[in-house]
Amino acid sequence: MASPRASIPDTRLGLAPDEVQLLRRHQQIALSQAGSSSSRAASNASSQGRLLLDPGSLQALSYHFDRLMQAIQHRMQQLNQQTQIATQVQYDRAGNAIQMADAEIARFREILRQIDELEVEFDKVRRIREIVRQYRARVEHLGRRLG
Repeated sequence: MASPRASIPDTRLGLAPDEVQLLRRHQQIALSQAGSSSSRAASNASSQGRLLLDPGSLQALSYHFDRLMQAIQHRMQQLNQQTQIATQVQYDRAGNAIQMADAEIARFREILRQIDELEVEFDKVRRIREIVRQYRARVEHLGRRLG
């Protein structure tokens, strides 16, 4: 079980409830992917409304968010390319195929909706990642002072 020094009440992070929930979920994922024995401690801390702050957990979470940010950026690039393709297809076919144009417009709108969703998630993850980095730096600083 996590000691009080190794965790923090999630209410002290300045995050909205859905952001805290997202952070908890990603901490669990990060620790399980890292094969960390801290995964159980994270579960226990989470059930008590706390988040782990030990260097290992923060490092795993930081790496996880880095990978997640890369995946989101990659997906956004794909969606942007698809948007460009859809726009070009729309332009080329607009005069000859109104039904096809309507389908491409719907596809374009769906892609834009997905981009909007990804941008919102990207902003949430970026905000949480920055908070995690700040706490990680604090923990590492304290570790050096105590170590």
